Amino acid sequence: MSKVAFVGVGRMGANMARHLQLDCGHDVTAIFDVNKKASAEIAAELGAKDCGTLSEVTEAAEIIFTVVTNDDAMRAIFLQDGDNLFSEASGKTFINCATLSPGIHKEVYEAGKEIEAHVLEGAMASSISQAREGKLFLMIGGDQEIFVQHKEILDQLSVNLRLCGPIGKAAEVKALVNMVMNINTAALAEGLGLADAMGLDLQMVCDIFAQTGANSRVLETDSEDMIDRDHECWFSAEHAAKDSGIAAALAGGVGISLPVNDATKAQYDKMVAVGLGELDKSGIAELTFKGRGPSA
Repeated sequence: MSKVAFVGVGRMGANMARHLQLDCGHDVTAIFDVNKKASAEIAAELGAKDCGTLSEVTEAAEIIFTVVTNDDAMRAIFLQDGDNLFSEASGKTFINCATLSPGIHKEVYEAGKEIEAHVLEGAMASSISQAREGKLFLMIGGDQEIFVQHKEILDQLSVNLRLCGPIGKAAEVKALVNMVMNINTAALAEGLGLADAMGLDLQMVCDIFAQTGANSRVLETDSEDMIDRDHECWFSAEHAAKDSGIAAALAGGVGISLPVNDATKAQYDKMVAVGLGELDKSGIAELTFKGRGPSA
């Protein structure tokens, strides 16, 4: 069993840590989060050290998982002057699981190579409950040799594991996954919003959607929440806006147009701008149902 640490113990990171220690027998030795209340709570629950510095995390573990919010946070934990995770990190392995740009994953990978640290990306396409149960869908990017060395612990977190290619490729695939998911969510919100405005029975509409070309995974996960206005956060509108932006940047880099993604991003950007960014992505229905929304 490995000595494992976690940097970033929000909804996903905390439940991954719980699964690895409580269900799989790994020793979660160290926790770090900028939210000190969150880090103290999960550290106390698992008997881990609530670290005050990033270098303490690296010192205490062999494998360090990171689940941070954005590229700037990733750059801060690895590349900032002074305290960072690459302090005395030779031989350590870092598995970075947040949805970030391919560029920052490559930047951290190259910096790790210089000090003989190993870096993998482990993009997740799953929910909080799946993190707790070890049933994530994990897309891995990095060197095949390092992937094979750590496949056992990755399998323990995942119901399905895919090596997508060199570092950065998993982030590219994850950007596509979230782009299409966000588009489907926005489309469903518009379809149900229009159906509601026309006085149609929304359960009937959902039943018909499910048996026709309008079907989608989002219909299964989000339609009821859109109808009931239950937007407890599983995947925030703010993160949806960020991820649609990553896809837009990738499209710009290869010179193609993504007008549907651009429109979807504009909707999620609007949610953030009007103070709805912390709602679940299903909250986009607040912009499409008649009589709802910040101006209603």
